[in-house]
Order: sequence, then C-alpha cells, then structure tokens
Amino acid sequence: MKKLFFIAATLLYHAFINGQTIIQRDPQVEKMVKEVSKDSLQSYIKKLVSLGTRNTLSTQTEANRGIGAARNWVLSRFNEFAKQSGGRLTAFIDTITYRPDSRRVDRPIILGNVVATLKGTDPNDDRIFIISGHLDNMRSNVMDSTGDAPGANDDASGVSAVMECARIMSKASFPATVIFVAVSGEEQGLLGAGFMADKAKKQNWNIEAVLNNDIMGSNNSNETNIINNTKVRVFSEGLSVLDTGRVATNIRNLGLENDGKARQLARYVKEIGERYVDNLEIMMVYRNDRFLRGGDHTPYVQKGYAAVRITEMDENYYHQHQDVRMENGIQYGDLPEFMDFEYLRKNTCMNLSNLANLAKSPSMPQEVTVEVRRLTNFTNLNWKAPKAGKVKGYYILMRETTSPVWQKKIFTADTKIELPYSKDNYFFGVQSVSEDGNESLPVVPVPPRR
Repeated sequence: MKKLFFIAATLLYHAFINGQTIIQRDPQVEKMVKEVSKDSLQSYIKKLVSLGTRNTLSTQTEANRGIGAARNWVLSRFNEFAKQSGGRLTAFIDTITYRPDSRRVDRPIILGNVVATLKGTDPNDDRIFIISGHLDNMRSNVMDSTGDAPGANDDASGVSAVMECARIMSKASFPATVIFVAVSGEEQGLLGAGFMADKAKKQNWNIEAVLNNDIMGSNNSNETNIINNTKVRVFSEGLSVLDTGRVATNIRNLGLENDGKARQLARYVKEIGERYVDNLEIMMVYRNDRFLRGGDHTPYVQKGYAAVRITEMDENYYHQHQDVRMENGIQYGDLPEFMDFEYLRKNTCMNLSNLANLAKSPSMPQEVTVEVRRLTNFTNLNWKAPKAGKVKGYYILMRETTSPVWQKKIFTADTKIELPYSKDNYFFGVQSVSEDGNESLPVVPVPPRR
C-alpha cells in the first residue's frame, strides 16, 4: 500500500510540475539569444576605442582614427555578416552634407549613418523594426574633435549591441525587415537620427518599433556607489506630440493617456526581454528620456513612430563626457575597464529577443473595436485579421487601470470575443499570434465609427 501511495504521489507530482508552464520561449529565438557573446561585444568596443576619437567633427580621412575610420570599420563588419545572410543583409553608409549651425557644428561636414538592412522575406509585409546606437562620442568639450575620447560605454556599448544583433540575426530569415544602424552626430544634437527619421517619414517607411541603445554596458554609479547588473531601464513617452485635436480628445475620453505607441512598445520590451533573459529586470520609466535630456529615439517619436530608449540602471557621470584624467584620486573618462561585459551581454540579448519576436510575428490586428451601444458588465471586442503573416490566433490582453503592465492573456482563434469583465474597470489590447507563438505589438480597442 505504501509503495502504491508513493508511486501515485510521484505521478501526481510530475503531472503538477509538467503542467506548470511559466514561460513559453520560441526555440529559434532562444537559440539566437544564446549565441550572443560577451567576447564579441568586448572585441567591438576594444576596436572602437582604439580609434582614438569618434567625435562627429573629427577626421574622416585617416585609416585608423576618427569618425570616418569608425564608420568604415562598422561597415566592413556588416559586410562580413552579410556573407552569411544569403543576400538578405545589405549595408552602406548613408550620408548628407551638414552645414554649420551656430551650435555644435562649426564647419561643413559629411554626416554619415552606417545602415545594415535585413530584408524581410514576405513581400506583403512592409513592417520595419530598427535597432540603433550612436557611433560618435565626446570629450568634456563637445567641440574638441582632436583629443582622445574612448567612448567605451557612451556609446560603443550601444553600437556593439547593434553589431552583435546583426551578426546573429543575419543568419536567419524573418517575414518583416530589421534595420541595424550606427548613427553619427548624437552628441552634436541628434543629427544622424534626425536625418534618418526625416528620410523615413518622407519615404513612408512603416516603422513599427525603434529600440535605441545608449549607455547600456556599465553596472555602477558614482555618488551612490550602487553596483547592480540585474536591472536596465526603458524610457518611453506617454503621449505623442502629434496627439492633438480630436485625437487628444479621444485619448482623454477613453482614459488612454498611458497607452501611446511608445508606452505600448515599452511594455512589450519588458515582457519579451524578461521572458528570454534570465536575471534581468526591465524597469519602465515614464519619461521619453532621462530628466531634461534626450536621445536618438526622440526624432522618431517626434515623427509619430514608436521609439524607446534603453539605458543602464545606474549611470556613472565620472565616465560620461569626461576627458581621461586622474583628479582628487578619482579616475575620469569613459574607459573599457569600467564596463561589465556580462551585463552588456544580457542587455544585448534583451534587444535581440525583442527584435526577433517582433520580426517573426504577424502584423497587428486591424480595426480593433469595443462595443459601446448599450451598457453592460461584459466587454465585446471585434477585430479583423492582420495585413501580413499567418496567425494561429490572438491574445486578448487585460490590465487594471492602475497597472503599468498587462496582467492577463486570453487566447482565441476567433476575431471576436465576449469577456465577463467590465470595460469600465480594465484596459484591453489585442495581439496577433504566429504559429510559433510570436506576438505582434498590441492594439487598444476603440469604439467603432458610426
């Protein structure tokens, strides 16, 4: 009897354990995440630092020094990665002549972004997902274009993450297009990002998400002396500058002040990143950027695109925008020895998992509406299939009005659902889901047009 009881208890235990699915990872995405190498990241940073300075105003003619050499080296690496892509990855330096602006550019320069495009395989899918970091750096004086400035963390860390994602993802194919870009001119006023965002708007690119990585490879702060490589911040704006007139009125009427494109992207980044990267908590910060500061995602935000900034949790201002020097026993300067390459690896994995999950997903469901013709304690949602991608079904997302993240997911294969939850008490969203379980960005339902 005791033996039979033991066997039964063992079977029940295994059934209980096996019945608990805490997270579901796409094996293809998980494999790519595991390929991220801190040694590769360290080698990229070492090379960029060796170029002396990458100031946007620095030399563009020397082979081993300056912004020109940095651009050419990143392009050469992208072209190496392209050899394993089966023709899907192409790269070039996108340039424009920038005139003196009486601010941080005192002479005409060739402004250049290094752009690698991994073309999507579905001709009906025009979505674009962008990951960026800025190639340029600065000394204590932003106009000093000749002195050495290592720029290991600001922002060789972001560029290295971009390059590592390109190295790994170029070996795979995705329905949607992914663009990897190392921009110039960030320290001179977001010039390269502004150039690219303007181009995207004029050419009607269907950009669904921009992940901007800037200062994301060090784990410690000055003054407070916090050391922690288990948290990273994602900054997102709540409302777009384009949300005016009737759009703004509708946002207020529906209580959607916390559901703009960037904020939805930040929620997505948190969920997917924490799904695939162990021992990393993604902290959402409800600001477009750090207090009274800005970054390369901002020009995209200003054009109405969903864009967020990813930055380490605890910044060290001894190692930002500082000439390398020892002063009062303190080492200043953005040197590689202050980097945590395991932390940078995790943050790169977080980027890669989001890009891959988005690029594999179907496009967002269309015409997502909530029925409002009568008062009811049920919520009725309707939508249409996405424009591109094969769907297994849809996730209905729910959260309390005070919750920063989605709290419940309900799967359905239908394009409508009746929920026993009041729309007065919850916010809802609808995601398309691929056969591999990759989710699109969510769409918040609105009342149907009359």
